Formats: sequence, C-alpha cells, structure tokens
Amino acid sequence: MKQLIILLLLPYAIFSQDFQLRNIKTNTDASFRGLSVVDNHVAWVSGSKGWVGISKDAGNTWSFKQVFGFETMDFRSLHAFDSTTAVIANAGSPAFILRTTDAGQTWKQVYRNDEKEAFIDGIDFWNDKEGIIYGDPIQGRMLVLRTSDGGNSWKMVAGKNRPLLKEGEASFAASGTGIRCLEKGKVMISTGGTVSRLWTSTDKGMTWTALATPILQGESTTGIFSFAYLNSKTFFIAGGDYKQDSLTFKHIFYTHDGGIQWLVPAVPTRGYRECIEYLGKNKLIAVGPSGIDISENGGITWIPFSNAKSFHVARKARKGSLIIVAGGNGKISILK
Repeated sequence: MKQLIILLLLPYAIFSQDFQLRNIKTNTDASFRGLSVVDNHVAWVSGSKGWVGISKDAGNTWSFKQVFGFETMDFRSLHAFDSTTAVIANAGSPAFILRTTDAGQTWKQVYRNDEKEAFIDGIDFWNDKEGIIYGDPIQGRMLVLRTSDGGNSWKMVAGKNRPLLKEGEASFAASGTGIRCLEKGKVMISTGGTVSRLWTSTDKGMTWTALATPILQGESTTGIFSFAYLNSKTFFIAGGDYKQDSLTFKHIFYTHDGGIQWLVPAVPTRGYRECIEYLGKNKLIAVGPSGIDISENGGITWIPFSNAKSFHVARKARKGSLIIVAGGNGKISILK
C-alpha cells in the first residue's frame, strides 16, 4: 500500500536503484520526438514548431533554434553525425528533408515530396555516408529513400522493390525507433494500423521480407510503435493503442528465435509505449505518455521507473553511455 501511495503521489517517482531521472530546463514548449545521441557529449533533439536543440555537454545545457522558413513543421525524424552535422525530416506533406553542417544555424533542403500521401516516419544510417528513410505508403508501397553521400541527396527506391503494404498498413512517427540500421547492410522497419509487421532487408533496402507479429492491430491507432534489437534472434516490439494508453493487452512482446515464437513478458510495461531501447545487454527502457518502465533482466519483467507524463522517446548514445529522454512541452531529461 505504501508503494502504491508513492506511485500515485509522486509524478516523477523513481523505483529503480540503478538510474535516476534528472530534468533539464529548456524554455521551450515544443514536443520532441526526434532524438539523436551521438556520444557522451553530443545530443540533438527535434520536434514541433520547427524547433531543433543541440547539447555539447552531455545534455546539461541546450541551444535551441527554429528552422528558418519551416517554423510550422514537426521534425519527428532526426539523425546527427556530430556536433555540427545532422539531417532532419518532417511528418506530413509536403515532406522535406533538410541538412545542416553548422550546428543548425542554417539548413539546406535536400529533398521534397509534394504527393499528398507523403509522410516520413523515421531515419537511420549504417555509417556516415549510407542511410535510409521510410514513410507511409504511396500508391500502396512504403516510401523508402536512400542516400550514399551522408544525406546530401536522396533517391526513392524503385516501386517494385519497396514493401507492398496491405490496406490500412502504415507506420508511426512516434519516436524514430520504428527503423533500425543493423549489421552488414541489414535494416528493419515496423508497420502498424490494420496490419502490424516487421519488414527486414539484408541489402540496404533493395529487397524486403515481412514478419507477422501478435501485437494489437486492426485499427489505425494500433500496432508497433517501436522495436529494440539485440541480435538477429532477440528483439522486442512495443506499442498498443495510442488512444488507450493504459491498455495492457497485446502491447509488448519479445522473441529469442527471430520471430518464430513470440513471448509475453512475465510482468509487462504498464500500458502503451512509444519507444523501447536497449541500455545494455539485459537492461531496457520503455517510454510512453503515461510513464516510463525499466527492465533489468532482459525484458522478462518490467518495473515502474517514473510516472512522468508526456515523454515520447529515449535514446542511448551510439558511442558511449549517455541516455537522454525527451517528450512534450519541451521535456528533456538525463538518465543517470
């Protein structure tokens, strides 16, 4: 009963002994869903109203600037290479991809798509040159763009080579973790809606295979919102129904055999989650509008970490241990 009272009364209650959540003042009300943590020093966020933020001191202080001419855009997709160079993309049509080499002081438009169906959901890179962007279907096929020059130019993959989606199958630009560039040219992408699958390519997006999943699906608000990848056999899918964020039914699964068999955690997360991320081999974090959960045993059991509202994304540094959490109303926190 005492623990329940603490859970109800403390919106930022901490239950894990290994981590603490430290909130950072940002002086912006932007909703952040784009987050790229480069190393133990450099991190970028992007989001609504054209806002982009950069930290060069491990997330302790941030510099924010609206992208000139794009002040109404919601930049939900972001990949940063270092403290000066990054690529962002907005959610919605027209779909834009922009690139900066001066820490966000100026941006160059490197791609535009005016088709009414154009909607970019995520971006990732295999290395400093080769990357991929995906989005909702155009004429039934997933939007897939590739770059081989660090994001300076983008080319649509030929129609016959892009995943053919079922009616009502699309994706969610919730946290940027519906796409993962992996080893040896492999990439995985999640879809949701009436059908929710994991799509895999082993040739950098030129050919694809689909893996069915048991996650809640069937409505435009349901499906996989995020997945976390440990290796070719072990990965997690998380999501649910964003209109019913407390629903604890078919919202998180994991596999140890590459998706042949899906397992339900013995103690799952406390509802719908928009982002799931590995913090270590056996440590994971799951973030959603209603709270944050952490697992310290490979996802078998999840424990409440925080009741903080409106967080959308958590990312660990690609090179290092820095962990940043970001969300609505300008929220940015460091997980230490």
